[in-house]
Amino acid sequence: MVKYECSVGCGMGVEGLKCSECGSDLQHGSLTKDDGTSVAISECPQGCGKIKSPTCCGEDMHSI
Repeated sequence: MVKYECSVGCGMGVEGLKCSECGSDLQHGSLTKDDGTSVAISECPQGCGKIKSPTCCGEDMHSI
Protein backbone atom coordinates (compact mmCIF):
# COMPACT_ATOMS: atom_id res chain seq x y z
CA MET A 1 0.00 0.00 0.00
CA VAL A 2 1.50 3.31 -1.06
CA LYS A 3 1.97 6.07 1.51
CA TYR A 4 2.62 9.73 0.77
CA GLU A 5 4.07 12.44 3.04
CA CYS A 6 4.20 16.19 2.64
CA SER A 7 7.51 17.10 1.02
CA VAL A 8 7.50 20.47 2.80
CA GLY A 9 7.29 18.77 6.19
CA CYS A 10 3.96 19.92 7.66
CA GLY A 11 3.25 16.36 8.88
CA MET A 12 0.34 15.59 6.55
CA GLY A 13 0.27 12.10 5.08
CA VAL A 14 -2.03 9.94 2.96
CA GLU A 15 -2.26 6.15 2.90
CA GLY A 16 -4.48 3.58 1.23
CA LEU A 17 -5.44 4.96 -2.17
CA LYS A 18 -7.59 2.38 -3.99
CA CYS A 19 -8.97 2.01 -7.51
CA SER A 20 -12.75 2.45 -7.40
CA GLU A 21 -13.17 0.19 -10.44
CA CYS A 22 -11.38 -2.98 -9.25
CA GLY A 23 -10.47 -2.28 -5.61
CA SER A 24 -6.68 -2.68 -6.07
CA ASP A 25 -4.25 -0.54 -4.06
CA LEU A 26 -2.77 2.16 -6.29
CA GLN A 27 0.99 1.99 -6.82
CA HIS A 28 3.44 4.88 -6.97
CA GLY A 29 4.97 5.63 -10.35
CA SER A 30 6.13 8.49 -12.53
CA LEU A 31 5.26 9.82 -15.95
CA THR A 32 7.79 11.59 -18.18
CA LYS A 33 6.28 14.54 -20.00
CA ASP A 34 7.21 15.62 -23.54
CA ASP A 35 9.51 18.35 -22.15
CA GLY A 36 11.53 15.74 -20.20
CA THR A 37 10.21 16.60 -16.73
CA SER A 38 8.57 13.92 -14.66
CA VAL A 39 5.34 13.93 -12.69
CA ALA A 40 4.53 11.63 -9.75
CA ILE A 41 1.48 9.45 -10.38
CA SER A 42 -0.51 6.75 -8.61
CA GLU A 43 -1.64 3.97 -10.94
CA CYS A 44 -3.80 0.89 -10.81
CA PRO A 45 -1.71 -2.30 -11.19
CA GLN A 46 -4.62 -3.87 -13.12
CA GLY A 47 -4.44 -1.14 -15.79
CA CYS A 48 -7.68 0.65 -14.91
CA GLY A 49 -5.99 4.07 -14.99
CA LYS A 50 -3.75 6.56 -13.23
CA ILE A 51 -3.99 9.86 -11.38
CA LYS A 52 -1.54 12.58 -10.46
CA SER A 53 -0.21 11.87 -6.99
CA PRO A 54 -1.46 14.00 -4.07
CA THR A 55 -0.16 17.48 -3.29
CA CYS A 56 0.22 19.34 0.01
CA CYS A 57 1.48 22.84 0.83
CA GLY A 58 1.59 23.52 -2.93
CA GLU A 59 4.10 20.72 -3.63
CA ASP A 60 3.86 17.08 -4.76
CA MET A 61 3.82 14.71 -1.80
CA HIS A 62 6.57 12.07 -1.87
CA SER A 63 6.04 8.35 -1.46
CA ILE A 64 7.50 6.55 1.54
